[in-house]
Amino acid sequence: MGIANLTWGQALMMGVGGVLIYLAIAKKFEPLLLVPIGFGALLSNIPVAGIGGHDGMIGQIYIVGVETGVFPLLIFMGVGALTDFGALIARPSTLLLGAAAQFGIFATLIGAVALNFVPGFDFSLQDASAIAIIGGADGPTAIFLASRLAPELLGAIAVAAYSYMALVPIIQPPIMRALTTEQERAVVMQQLRPVSRLERMLFPFVVLLLCAALLPSAAPLIGMLTFGNLLRECGVVERLSRAAQNEIINIVTIMLGLAVGSKLSADKFLTLETLGILLLGALAFSIGTAAGVIMGKIMHRVTGGKVNPLIGAAGVSAVPMAARVVNRVGLEADHHNFLLMHAMGPNVAGVIGSAVAAGILLALTGT
Repeated sequence: MGIANLTWGQALMMGVGGVLIYLAIAKKFEPLLLVPIGFGALLSNIPVAGIGGHDGMIGQIYIVGVETGVFPLLIFMGVGALTDFGALIARPSTLLLGAAAQFGIFATLIGAVALNFVPGFDFSLQDASAIAIIGGADGPTAIFLASRLAPELLGAIAVAAYSYMALVPIIQPPIMRALTTEQERAVVMQQLRPVSRLERMLFPFVVLLLCAALLPSAAPLIGMLTFGNLLRECGVVERLSRAAQNEIINIVTIMLGLAVGSKLSADKFLTLETLGILLLGALAFSIGTAAGVIMGKIMHRVTGGKVNPLIGAAGVSAVPMAARVVNRVGLEADHHNFLLMHAMGPNVAGVIGSAVAAGILLALTGT
């Protein structure tokens, strides 16, 4: 009987899975992923069944899709097909905001290594790199890098990454208000210039060529992102674009969520290191948000007040949630101040930036 073999750890992790499902349904926190992750946690902790083990169904899904890195890459293809890069093309300077927001990743890398001085923690450089990427607020990138550098920490890293993505509307506004003045938040930005179809089609090729020339280790992520965007913008493969935006990304999201849930078994998740990962993830995300806003303030000064520093907070790659939060905080300062399209530039830059950061960490610490 299952109840005769149920341990307290399995019961606790089934409770964690239930909480994730509750947050997804009742609070609308990243429901597309927290529902399958939470249910995967329930399945993987059923005693004796072995569903999440090496020979179990979701264990096999993990081996096929996550260990190989296929699922995160297919998600990136879907994100590229869903995302309009026009705001970034219209204002290329917002790349600086996306780059600045990645500072949280490298600051947390140092923090994770320093945590080894606390008894009970033993993070290798690869572990620290996988944990640090949480600061980019990009779930697929976090999963891709963790599967390469620290597969044993994948469950905790994935849960932390998606939890902080879901908490963007709660975590970011206090940081944004603390680092900006009322006058800065009320800055109304000029309308973005129109972007031609040719520019939209050339942009994926330019990004991919730069990646191939300068950082080939990031090519899997950048390549699938730009391929998905090309499907969207070329205008001749509407069926493929729709498939990438809908059927493919939806199916992969289900499989990815269940696979991540298989790593939430009690024996893998209930460790002191998990608590450290959750704390470091929060630190990484907060530093990344603050760094983006500070870069926004610098651009505000350099441009003579033409840039609203709030858009720097969208430099994390939680698309489009971070941009919506920026728009909301801007409207609080001036109800005529619509910043959504301006914030999409750094938001898209953040997606590219997190992929580049993952490529750098993979190149420096991968084996």
